[in-house]
Amino acid sequence: MDDRLSGEELAALVSRVFQPQPGEGDLAILVDLPDAKVPDEATWKARRAMAAEWKAALSAQRGTLGFDTHLALYPNVHTNNGDLPDQVWIHAGGPLPSRAEDLAPAEARPFAALYAHHPLLIALTKFSATAPLKLAAKHHPIRAATMGGFRTDMIPALRLDYGEVNRRVGILKRLLDRAEGAELRFDTPAGPCELHLDLRFRTAHASGGLLPTPGVAGNLPSGEAYIVPYEGEREDDPSRTAGIMPVQFGTEIVRYRIEANRAVTVISEGPESREEAALLAKEPAYGNLAELGLGVLAAFGVKPVGEILLDEKLGLHLAFGRSDHFGGQVGPAQFSGPEAVIHIDRVYVPETQPDVMVISVDLRMPDGSAVPLMRDGAYTVDFAEASVGP
Repeated sequence: MDDRLSGEELAALVSRVFQPQPGEGDLAILVDLPDAKVPDEATWKARRAMAAEWKAALSAQRGTLGFDTHLALYPNVHTNNGDLPDQVWIHAGGPLPSRAEDLAPAEARPFAALYAHHPLLIALTKFSATAPLKLAAKHHPIRAATMGGFRTDMIPALRLDYGEVNRRVGILKRLLDRAEGAELRFDTPAGPCELHLDLRFRTAHASGGLLPTPGVAGNLPSGEAYIVPYEGEREDDPSRTAGIMPVQFGTEIVRYRIEANRAVTVISEGPESREEAALLAKEPAYGNLAELGLGVLAAFGVKPVGEILLDEKLGLHLAFGRSDHFGGQVGPAQFSGPEAVIHIDRVYVPETQPDVMVISVDLRMPDGSAVPLMRDGAYTVDFAEASVGP
């Protein structure tokens, strides 16, 4: 299949995702630039070239779309989901600068000014900008599609039936909204692991690839429902999230002991286990259980490509780190510094963690009943018969 989107396909994609209104404003494609600390590499360079191609193609579709498209550049923030810098540069044309150091200070403008005139945003970046753009969308009437790490081999996932993707995501969101907990059972070579997630006091989110209303930001490609486990912020009501969480790094399976929604120690042995244990000791917020995610794209024939942006949309995933952009309590202030801020997903599909099997996932409802959600890594939900409902 062609690994390039035509101008007509791009215009149709933008129209489907954003459903822009007449006179709403222009679209900006956000691009982060390498610097002395994070040097350039081939996929990053290719992504910037793609951004320039998309800008040209969408500009040629102005008559169809009804608005202009611009490239907006900024220095990379050195980590996924770190806060964006204060300033951004609107590219005036010609070759893109190859380094952040080449941006002229006199031509910078505040991000707030960008938001005011560009309510539609596509973040085609190396480092994910999902967290800061979700937070910005609470204060500015923007709609942002975040594509951190996007590559040409993900383009087929942009051609899916997102009406059906969105429908399935809505079904899973409704189930998560009703649940007070989730019980996960994994099988590993070292034995089974069980983990309980406390879902009280939380509302789930649906990321189905459609962003029709101002004040939202989400991934593209997309296809997941997700929720932040309760983090224990209510007085005298600690989080009940606890158990053992396995994550495969290469051939080693690291097993984290979770208490009160935090990874407090590593109980496995090996070089990866020692490295993760040291990271937990140095950066406790890293071990915050920040997300339970349920992707749906595997059912559409999508395969993992080695980038979280797409891979997490395939099935079950759990995340450590920052959660404030999802409605949780852990944000940059809980980390040692801006470059330590992280939100990192662990994806439980056979291609990414072949030695960790998801035996079962059950949702615990307020009346104490259990709703089977997954068995042997596959959903038990009959999506053909289920409806989103009220």
